[in-house]
Amino acid sequence: MKKLLILVTGVASIMMALPAAAQFAKPEDAIKYRKASFTVMAAHFSRVGAMATGRVPYDAKAAAENADIAAAMAKLPWAAFPEGSDKGETRAKPEIWKDSAKYKEAADKMQAELSKVAVAAKAGNVDALKAAFGPASATCKGCHDTFRKE
Repeated sequence: MKKLLILVTGVASIMMALPAAAQFAKPEDAIKYRKASFTVMAAHFSRVGAMATGRVPYDAKAAAENADIAAAMAKLPWAAFPEGSDKGETRAKPEIWKDSAKYKEAADKMQAELSKVAVAAKAGNVDALKAAFGPASATCKGCHDTFRKE
């Protein structure tokens, strides 16, 4: 039942994200949406990371559930970078809008790597999870280094 709920929530979230750009009446709305998306994704990815790095005991079920949520959330924030949302309470660098192709490439790579983490987590093998976690974490860091202000 939980897996079905996660699947339904993930699909619904993805479907809602498609028209998200049209839903932002103000740039502040887009900023709030993407911050929330990144926060939820990071929370679940961090839980997986804690297991992959041995900071907490490995729990195959929890790893799979959290990796699935992180992978689903990874699809959401990208629609929330419309023109004009570079001002206000945001740490987004202007490079996001100046070099949007590079930003999209980074987003696509991160989504692909988080999908690999979800697959590895479902295998129930901590070594597979560790192997997938490193490259996924590197995509997050790379994007932060290039596109996020400190």
